[in-house]
Amino acid sequence: MKKNILLLASLFLLIGLVPDTGAQQIEIKNTMTLDSLGAAQGITFINGECFVYGDREIGMMRKYVFHDSLTYTGNEYRFTLDKIDLINHPTGIAWNGHGPTFIGNSIRLNPEGTKWKAVIYAIDWDGFLESKTLDGNLLTTIEDDACIQGTRPEYVQYQGEWMVATADYGPGKNEVRLYHPENLLNSKKTSEAGVLVGKFNCSPWVQNLHWMADEKILVLIQNQIEGRRWRFTFLDFEASMKLGSEVVIKTIDIDRADELEGFALMGNLKQGVAVSSSRKDNAAIITLHD
Repeated sequence: MKKNILLLASLFLLIGLVPDTGAQQIEIKNTMTLDSLGAAQGITFINGECFVYGDREIGMMRKYVFHDSLTYTGNEYRFTLDKIDLINHPTGIAWNGHGPTFIGNSIRLNPEGTKWKAVIYAIDWDGFLESKTLDGNLLTTIEDDACIQGTRPEYVQYQGEWMVATADYGPGKNEVRLYHPENLLNSKKTSEAGVLVGKFNCSPWVQNLHWMADEKILVLIQNQIEGRRWRFTFLDFEASMKLGSEVVIKTIDIDRADELEGFALMGNLKQGVAVSSSRKDNAAIITLHD
């Protein structure tokens, strides 16, 4: 008993005061159907603009205007190179307006899902938005061989510097890993020296990541079971890095049976959008309540 008390005390000293997300519950305000995406794989807000990406017959992305719903702008972008489907299963867009933009591609190599190939692409984001394909905009291709199962890049801040976080999708032995962006850009594989900055163990079925910069909270966008049911896990990122295992502030489950794929908050941190792989009602406007 004494040993357990000492261990618990050490843990609290290590992680310090855990911040509060300010969210006691997540409420789905309304849902809508975003067509022509195939299975939606994620969503990101960049410079006030909303982009949803999917794996139709090709990997692709569409731009929307966000108010109380998502309105398609007519702008579609294709992850093709010389008309060849390059990023066929996009699984995360890491953009921060300063460093290179990275896009993940998690490729299932067998029906059982026990073998994966994960690739991270660095692209010229502004050029991609202008030409709407990767032609002339692909900077480099990096094999994410440090991963366990898949890759889903997202920029985070760690010890005052921008880093690229990614996570695995699987039943166990999952990790959140932190890559140095410039070393990542200049590498061929993530296992090369200087790319991996640190990592920690995390819970299973992570589909995507979302960074809450002001709170220094990393949100794991997850399924409760493989490919089904929605889960949002809010982590104290700094504490998780110190401990080597996820430090959970709060876990919020939503009673939906489909496959949650992506989530992003607006600037006020009280409203955002979640997307699923369903063909109907695949986008949900979400509010966070105290």
